[in-house]
Amino acid sequence: MRILMIIMSMLVFSSCSHAQIHSDNFALESVGDGIYVHHGVHLDIDDGYHGDICNASFIVGSKGVAVIDTGGSLKVGQQLREAIRKVTPLPVLYVINTHVHPDHIYGNAAFLADKPQFVGHDKLATTMELRHEAYAKLNARLLGDDAKGSELVKPSMTVKSTLELDLGDRKLMLTAHPVAHTNTDVSVMESKAGTLFAGDLLFIERTPVLEGDIKGLIAEIEKLKSSPAKQVVPGHGPVTKNWVEALNNAQRYLNVLLTDIRASIKKGESMESAMNTAAASEKDKWVLFDIANRRNVNTIYPALEWE
Repeated sequence: MRILMIIMSMLVFSSCSHAQIHSDNFALESVGDGIYVHHGVHLDIDDGYHGDICNASFIVGSKGVAVIDTGGSLKVGQQLREAIRKVTPLPVLYVINTHVHPDHIYGNAAFLADKPQFVGHDKLATTMELRHEAYAKLNARLLGDDAKGSELVKPSMTVKSTLELDLGDRKLMLTAHPVAHTNTDVSVMESKAGTLFAGDLLFIERTPVLEGDIKGLIAEIEKLKSSPAKQVVPGHGPVTKNWVEALNNAQRYLNVLLTDIRASIKKGESMESAMNTAAASEKDKWVLFDIANRRNVNTIYPALEWE
């Protein structure tokens, strides 16, 4: 009877859709059907940044593995690759970057030996090249020794509109978005488990940020609401089945921010003043609000002055 109970408990654990798996100090969350997510911590890039602040995911199909975002350094990418190898011996066929930001792309180099297709937005390679020097300096300043070997690996396969990738028993549909969070945003819809990887088009818990176009981001979030997804992996934050609510939360913050900045401009208030007041009603709803919200105002205010 005791043996039967042990076996039953093992079966229950193995069927749990959100089991935690630890590979040394690199934790993975199994969210079902061969999909795994490593959650980066909620640290600001100027406060204790170590290259591990975004979600890095992988999908195991019958033919091989697709990786979605690889972290902010070679070291994090290597940890992700080692974690994959403890889950499956199947080859890494694709490494997909959801956008250009350094916390999502610098682990790519860890997968060069696997010779996968590196996949990204049609504008990703050019944007990487334009930012290469600035990102290298940023990494050296923030990461120190961990910046070594963290080279930029550009896409070998690009997404202009949509692109389907085949993992055997499941398909991945990649969509290139107009300017929103950045000018290089790609989302990934996985067919078997109905999982949408939204990249930084969606933040959960952590204050949404953007460098692209706030009106474009609000519009793309609205489009994501029509997704057939059963669960969503955001760029930052927990995996959720209540993904429409999460999209609504992000959209609410952005709409409040947009409205408040427009009001400040209309009143003739300075950008510095707007940094202290815009979206203040959202302050208690998000992690890292003060610094992220100020950055957002700094990005958005000059653009809205010319509306």
